[in-house]
Formats: sequence, structure tokens, C-alpha cells
Amino acid sequence: MTFFSLVAALLIEQLQALDYRRFVHKPVASWADFLERKFNGGDYKNGVIAWAAGVFLPAILAGTVFFLLRKIHPLAAWVWNVLLLYLTLGFRQFSHYYTDIHKALQAGDVPEARRLLAEWRGRSDDGLASEEIARLAIEEALAASHRHVFGVLVAFVLLPGPCGAVLYRLAAIFSGRWQQRGERDLSDLSKFGLFARQAFFCIDWLPLRVTALSFAVVGDFEDAVFCWRTQAVKWTDRNLGIVLASGAGALGVRLGMPLAGASGEIDDRAELGLGDEADADFMQSATGLVWRAVVLWFLLLLLTGLSSFG
Repeated sequence: MTFFSLVAALLIEQLQALDYRRFVHKPVASWADFLERKFNGGDYKNGVIAWAAGVFLPAILAGTVFFLLRKIHPLAAWVWNVLLLYLTLGFRQFSHYYTDIHKALQAGDVPEARRLLAEWRGRSDDGLASEEIARLAIEEALAASHRHVFGVLVAFVLLPGPCGAVLYRLAAIFSGRWQQRGERDLSDLSKFGLFARQAFFCIDWLPLRVTALSFAVVGDFEDAVFCWRTQAVKWTDRNLGIVLASGAGALGVRLGMPLAGASGEIDDRAELGLGDEADADFMQSATGLVWRAVVLWFLLLLLTGLSSFG
């Protein structure tokens, strides 16, 4: 059921893209804000209670519904799996930006590529050259492929029914939402959101490494592992650095590196990867890397499923 649920969800998503921000991120973010208003008393314990109510209980509920439906009919449980995977997993949640940026760079329309990248990242990217746009787009794509595909996939496989997929998606949104709020108020809100960040760190620990390993297996394994071991710790977000360093090494491209900000200040970012400067051709290579990793996962799941019948 796991294999066919994933295949069906991705096929449906390719045929009919989901407006992720409207139907998933915005409602969940509003739910997180509501719980914050109700529970935030300025201490760590309240954050634990709110996270349990907002993340853990819905994940348990999703699993409970799955097992009840399976008692009624396996097909009903399968449809429930596919529905929740469609809401939590998918390429089209980010790929349209990446594809449009790639097309703009190929056509030499750097201002349009710059505008699309700024819209995707939610920040100004004025003054970026085409190589810098390609570099940032590849970084965003590798990170998004983990958050929206591989991270959810690993959690879905490890936990029964759709529990893992729901848990991963809700935990990721809650962690990011309460962390952003904490950045605006470094006293009470940062204590309240601390458990959400710690919980997602634990939930994402294995998926991050599985994603990085997948990139290494389907790319340049030696360089990917080398970059993972030596460069990931230098990235601001060390966890995400594992995925980016491995992906850069697997592709043979240089990512990271300092960038000039919109106001002229230098964003002193660490260098990731080995080899050539990023360009539009490497954007196509990054797409191939991600899809090869997906195929690898599906082959492993298919073989595992077939062996269970042996």
C-alpha cells in the first residue's frame, strides 16, 4: 500500500497541482497562531502542550482514521493515504518557480529570473547576476525537495498509515512559524516555540541524512560524502547544510559563497560543493539529480514490497 499510495499521490499532483500555500500552509499557520494565543504563557511547558495539541494529536487522529477505514475496506484506507499525501508531499509545491527561473535564464531574461527568485524566497534579490540566481535557485530546490518530498516520504514510510506524513508537515510549519514569531519577540515567544524547534530537529534528523545519502548514491558519491563531512557544519543552518553540501558535491557544482545584499552589505555564506560555477545547465542537472533520487526510493520500496510477498 505504501508504494502505490506514493505513486498515486505524485501522479495526481503532477496532473493537478495543489495550491500549497492556500490549502495547507495558510490554514496550518493560522492554527499555530490560534494555539499560540491560547497557550502562550511565556514558558516552555505551554509550548509543549500547544505543540502536542496542534501537531501530535492531528497525526494520531490521521492514523486512527486510517486503521478504522482499513477495517471497513482496504481501498478506503488507501484513498485516505493518498489524500493526505497529496496535501503533504509534492514537487509542484515549489517546482513552478524553479522551472520559470530556469526558462528565464536560458532566454537571457535576467531581470525576470531575479523577480521570480525574489518572489520564491520572499526577499529582495536586486543586483544578482545570472550565476548567483542559478546558485540560489539550486539551493532552494535542493532544500525544497527535502522539505516537500524526501522528508515527508521518509516519515511516511517509517510510521504507520499517514501518521508520519502529517506529523512531518505539521511539525515543520509549527517550527518555522513559532521561530519567526520568536525572532520578533526574543523573550516569551522564543521560550514558547523552543520545544517546536527541538521536536522538529528530532523528527527531521533521520530524513535529512536519508536525503543527503540519496543524492550521494545517484550523483558523485565520493564528492558528496566529502562535502557532507567537511562543509555542512559551516552552513548557518547545519541541518540543512547536510542536504545542500551533499547535493552540491553530487552535482559537482559550487553553491553557497558570499553574496551582496540589497543594501550593499555582504552575506558571508560558506562555500558548499566542488567544481564549476552554477548556471542554467546545472539547474537542469539538479532536476535530474532529484528525480533520480525519487526513482531510487521507488525502486527500493517496490523491491521491499515484492520481497514481502516472497
